[in-house]
Amino acid sequence: MKKIFTLLYAAGLCLSLQAQTARDEIAANPYLAGSNYLDYNRQLSTDKLSPAPKGYEPYYLTHYGRHGSRWLLSTHDYTDVIDALVKASQQGKLTSQGADVLQKMERFYPTTVKRLGDLTTVGERQHHGIGRRLTQNFPEIFLKKNVPVDARSTVVPRCILSMMAECEELQGANPTVRIHNDVSESLQHYLNQRWSDRLKQASKKGKHTRDEYTRRLTHPERLCSVLFNDAQWAKDSIDQGNLMRRLFDVATNMQSHDTDIELLSLFTTDELYDQWRIRNVGWFLDYGCSPVTDGIMPFSQENLLRNIIETADTVTQVQATLRFGHEVCVMPLACLLEMNSYGESFSDLDHLDDTWRNYRIFPMACNIQFIFYRPKKGKQGDILVKGMLNEREVSLPAHTDQWPYYRWQDLRQHYLKKLADFEAGK
Repeated sequence: MKKIFTLLYAAGLCLSLQAQTARDEIAANPYLAGSNYLDYNRQLSTDKLSPAPKGYEPYYLTHYGRHGSRWLLSTHDYTDVIDALVKASQQGKLTSQGADVLQKMERFYPTTVKRLGDLTTVGERQHHGIGRRLTQNFPEIFLKKNVPVDARSTVVPRCILSMMAECEELQGANPTVRIHNDVSESLQHYLNQRWSDRLKQASKKGKHTRDEYTRRLTHPERLCSVLFNDAQWAKDSIDQGNLMRRLFDVATNMQSHDTDIELLSLFTTDELYDQWRIRNVGWFLDYGCSPVTDGIMPFSQENLLRNIIETADTVTQVQATLRFGHEVCVMPLACLLEMNSYGESFSDLDHLDDTWRNYRIFPMACNIQFIFYRPKKGKQGDILVKGMLNEREVSLPAHTDQWPYYRWQDLRQHYLKKLADFEAGK
């Protein structure tokens, strides 16, 4: 049955992808080109969740979530664009549209001062929504009287505030909930694990490939003709490739803000798609199962997976465990868990986006949830679990005849063996 389901799922996925390529999706929704800057609320799931298996009830939810939408991380993300446009303006080389872009950038830039990397109001709303849906989707857990919720965050303020936003919703829905919040450097080893030397060496193997795709897919000439009135001056005086990529990041991240500033329309659909492809390949090399990087990058989250398993082993009552961190953890964790096709290895990077699209994995506020089910009182049976990525039910690497539910013992054994093989160098 599992094999039949897998074949049907793969067939359905292939038909879906044939009907709608990544370029098609980006043409219809340009915000998707933002990759990890995508606003979570711009692609919320409309799928109805499967009912609990007959005779079962949910009793434990374990979770890892990324912070919500934020400002960009470096002042250069903004000033590289402004400086290039100011230079052109001073020399009379800006078009009227270029002057308009400069005006927009100079109007927005003051909002970034002492705000780099901070959570925005858009990001806060995302987590309020996720917290609200947790109570709606799993009332047996979150509306239970005096239910304990252990919520932990990395030490980064945007993650802490994201945690607080979700917890506010839990508290509002159930005033008796007993929430324990914790933030500490002592938690970093699994909430935001550092790369080992082995992973660092593997990542270096992907640098040439990342650089190759960046060069091949960056074509700034048309964009620069829109911004500058002297093509030769722009070629000689401006790092056009860097300007295009920086402006692209600013434009796609504007969806992280409540603002009327719009820059995405500066780019054609092909330019949006190409810039997205650069990032799709880059993220796959650094965090997916790419043969270029030895297929081991998802093991950057081995400590997090162990914590998920070890914590689940201690649960004897209705409760929840919430963890908050970063997309550099969610993406490799989804691959390590082999959710849907994200644990697969793809060697043909030119056609990677036929099956692997980063915006489906790690928008702002992306999250992974495992919900555990036990037999109702007086019933007998195994502990079952289902996985969800961004609140969508997923396939997992074990046999099942009642998808999306799997025997926890089967998944647990599979993941522990996988971790043991990696540690043994296999």
